[in-house]
Amino acid sequence: MENSLFTALKAQLSSPKKIVVIGHKNPDGDAVGSVGALSSFLKELGHDVTGMVPNDFPDFLKWMPTATSMDQFDKNPVRSSKLIETADFIFTLDFNDLSRVGRDMEKAFKDSNATFVMIDHHQAPADYAKYTFSDASMGSTCEMVYHFIDRLDKLTLIDAQIATNLYTGIMTDSGSFRFPATSSTTHRVIADLIDKGAQNTAIHQSVYDTNSPDRLKLLGIALNNLRVLPEYNTAFISLSQDDLESCNFKKGDTEGFVNYALSIKDIKLAAIFIESRKDQIIKISLRSKGAFSVNQLSRDHFQGGGHTNAAGGKSDKNLEDTVSEFISILPHYKNALIDE
Repeated sequence: MENSLFTALKAQLSSPKKIVVIGHKNPDGDAVGSVGALSSFLKELGHDVTGMVPNDFPDFLKWMPTATSMDQFDKNPVRSSKLIETADFIFTLDFNDLSRVGRDMEKAFKDSNATFVMIDHHQAPADYAKYTFSDASMGSTCEMVYHFIDRLDKLTLIDAQIATNLYTGIMTDSGSFRFPATSSTTHRVIADLIDKGAQNTAIHQSVYDTNSPDRLKLLGIALNNLRVLPEYNTAFISLSQDDLESCNFKKGDTEGFVNYALSIKDIKLAAIFIESRKDQIIKISLRSKGAFSVNQLSRDHFQGGGHTNAAGGKSDKNLEDTVSEFISILPHYKNALIDE
């Protein structure tokens, strides 16, 4: 964000405003963490703030500070729409296009006269916000929220609750600090968050050590369905609706499964295809190593996008045809996948 725009925003935030802070549909740790942290921070500044997400999120994130107090648009669309309609400012976090909140919530945005502020780290941001803080080199939106608070000269307002939310979002979006966007600055931010009260061991345990037996059984099915295509340095997993139902699937149960495919030696591209009969789509998660862009792959073929090494998409075809389509496009990328 240019200095002049930031100065203007800072001036706007110097007096009490009615603010809604919103994350993307199917919120992950970075969305829940950034919404929770920024909401708490803005309340400390004296604003009337509502944290909001479009729909529910996995149980392994519900221990997070302020998580269960967030409004969920789909549970009370009338109340949520009214809050959006009457807001002075709407902060959109961890997404770069209004379509990422779902059709009904997007309509509420368009009916609002609020001033929009975007804080996000995804590529190719849309131009809906008056104030855009976008940096695709950042590993998480939570890290960006930390720097936003720092730029306001308000780091002293980060308490243990805010620190915990920010730490969790940075940790989950960085793959526990191992993805390429994790920088020395990231580690300095993390150190400061620990100093401010984030209990790093407890956070890791709360996120990663709460598996149910059903989730582990589903992981077993996923690994059994794993297919490796060594000629393209590619591996993928497919899960049908029947697979999910056999293990009493709950939201978030497949989180991180695609990384098992990426962990195989010499694999540069990994994917997971998950059938959703309710939505009548195949949900797709893509991961890569090195310079191979799954963001571009998803944009070109699967109605999605994201980051260079992590992206999502979807297919309106059935599971078998979606997998066949994925395999059919790999020859076009062979040189990039083999020569990495």
